[in-house]
Formats: sequence, C-alpha cells, structure tokens
Amino acid sequence: MHTVYLLLGSNLGNSISVLKDACQKIDSGLGKVSLQSSFYKSPPWGFDHENDFVNQVLELKTSFSPHDLLEGCLSIEKLLGRERNESNCYVARIIDIDILLFDNEVLHTEELQIPHPRMHLRRFTLLPLVEVCDTIIHPVYKKTVGQLLLECKDSSSVQLMPSS
Repeated sequence: MHTVYLLLGSNLGNSISVLKDACQKIDSGLGKVSLQSSFYKSPPWGFDHENDFVNQVLELKTSFSPHDLLEGCLSIEKLLGRERNESNCYVARIIDIDILLFDNEVLHTEELQIPHPRMHLRRFTLLPLVEVCDTIIHPVYKKTVGQLLLECKDSSSVQLMPSS
C-alpha cells in the first residue's frame, strides 16, 4: 500500500459539503482515507475572487499507481461538477484535488508532478498538511513539512475553521 497526501479545495457552492462528499468518494473508490485535517479558509491564491477557498488535507492508503490515482481524482472532480478551463489561469472551482506527496516518489511527467511543485510555497497547503503529519519529509527539499511551513514566505491569511 502507498501512503498519499491529497489537498482538497473548493470556493464555489457549499464548500464544506463538497469536500466531505469528495472525501467519501475518495475513501470508497481510491483507497482508505486514514487521516483528515481540519478545514481551513483562505483567500484565492494567484487570482482574485469574492469567495474564499476551503481546504483540507487527506492521508490516503491506496494500491493505485500515481497516474491511476490522478485519473481517479479527475473523475471524482468531474462527478462533483468540476469543469476544467482550457487556459492555464487559476479560476474559482467547485472542487480541486491535488496529489501533494506519493510515498517518497519524485515524478515529473506532462500530466503529473510529484511532489506537488508549489506545495512548499503555499500556507493553505502546508498548514493542513502539518496538522496531519508535521514530520513528513519532502523528497526533493529533504526537510519536514513543518520546516517548510516555518520557511514559507506566503503571508496570506489561512484560518482554521471551527468544527461543526
């Protein structure tokens, strides 16, 4: 079994409900969700929009390969109403599922980069990841995600949401 860390995000619709639905679909179709972070709210990163994002990190135990996992995540996004834009610009979205880490693998293909190439730059990614497991070692930077968070230059506001 592989240990994978996924970042879920949404800023359209009832984001918490969408993330819970995505988590259930991931658990029933892609492997076993073994840990979940709290929900975190943050402004959009890389574009302007009136809605904040809600993000959550999941630890997943899976037998899927990285590319098969990506295909499964894209299928779940589509099932939940995600429409991919053709440009490479950041836009508002009902659901986004990113593969952050896959075991200790380093993979660079046209479709998939592992570890996620911008995870170390984003507080909205690092905070929930640190909550789940702050001692995970980034396979490229050879630092814990806790260390990466301390070194992160992103000063955007990321707020822990109250549990409901």
